[in-house]
Amino acid sequence: MKRILFAIPVTLLSIAVMFIMTRLMGQRQIAQLSMYDYITGITIGSIAAELATTGPGEDIAAYVAAMVLYAAAEILLAVASDKSLFLRQIIEGRPLVLYDKGKLIVKNLSRAKMDVNEFLAIARGQGYFNIADLEYVLLEPNGKVSFLPHAAKRPLTPEDMSLAPEQERPVHPVILNGKTLEKNLIQLGYDIKWLNERLGEQNAPTPDKIILATCDHKGKVTVYPDDG
Repeated sequence: MKRILFAIPVTLLSIAVMFIMTRLMGQRQIAQLSMYDYITGITIGSIAAELATTGPGEDIAAYVAAMVLYAAAEILLAVASDKSLFLRQIIEGRPLVLYDKGKLIVKNLSRAKMDVNEFLAIARGQGYFNIADLEYVLLEPNGKVSFLPHAAKRPLTPEDMSLAPEQERPVHPVILNGKTLEKNLIQLGYDIKWLNERLGEQNAPTPDKIILATCDHKGKVTVYPDDG
């Protein structure tokens, strides 16, 4: 029982320290992490798990110090790579050309530990079932594969057709899970009275029975009632 009671504050401490460290290291998607970022994240999580299972009498400060040192090293390396292209190439690596104008770069596939079948599977996953339609394929430092199709094979764009479509803008939620988001309405230049009028025009249910309602920059309200 004593160990269980001790584990509660220690676990909360490990969660707090890990949360602070991850916030300091920044917010990036998993796909944007370098290999070092990924390994550092795993290591800090592993230390936090060890800290949560420590018993009375063990050196808690050593675990916290280790987490702080790993996070500090990550932050310093991130700053250094931002300041120096040379260091960035050392820390994060360089893109690898896997395919160039109809030619598979076998030595780079080997460096990437990727065989031809895996390369073809990745290409199919991106919608390219014939690699002859491609101009370049790059393996980015974060492990993501980027594809550049031939100009004749890429999707048609409005610019190709000399069209100038109106610029799209974000659609904002104004009701979420039955609650009206007044701040979003104010940012759009509207108020609750205006929203209720739009709901009335659509014979929509009251806000507490709406799971989601969105509004675009033109004032169009789209309602998704709670059908549960």
